[in-house]
Amino acid sequence: MARQSRIEPSGDVVDRVASTALALPDAYEEDAWTGVRWGVRTRTFAHVLVSQEGYASAYRDVTGVAEPTTVLTFRSTGEELQVLTHVGLPFYRPTWSPTVVGMVLDDETDWQEVAELVTESYRFCAPRKLGRHVG
Repeated sequence: MARQSRIEPSGDVVDRVASTALALPDAYEEDAWTGVRWGVRTRTFAHVLVSQEGYASAYRDVTGVAEPTTVLTFRSTGEELQVLTHVGLPFYRPTWSPTVVGMVLDDETDWQEVAELVTESYRFCAPRKLGRHVG
């Protein structure tokens, strides 16, 4: 059986995340192995992709959901990390990093919350000098 082509996240979702991510000092956007990611220096602070059957997926591994699902991964720390990884959907914890949190992006998404989480992830990843410039 032939492998299904990768589904990429919608342009609207990418644009919404990019509007926050690219407003941060020295942030850049690039195509990832799937989806789109945003980084500062050499560190990725946000990544939007579609979890789908036929490809490795931390979201599918955690939830068992097989339908294509758009997700955002970002970095977190401290109390926020503990809360987000234990609250349940739309959040989940990929097993491949102790500081990464995943979030389902759908019709119920609070885009103000996404902006705050992406900004906090940037602060986590950015050199201190750059992170201090973010309000």
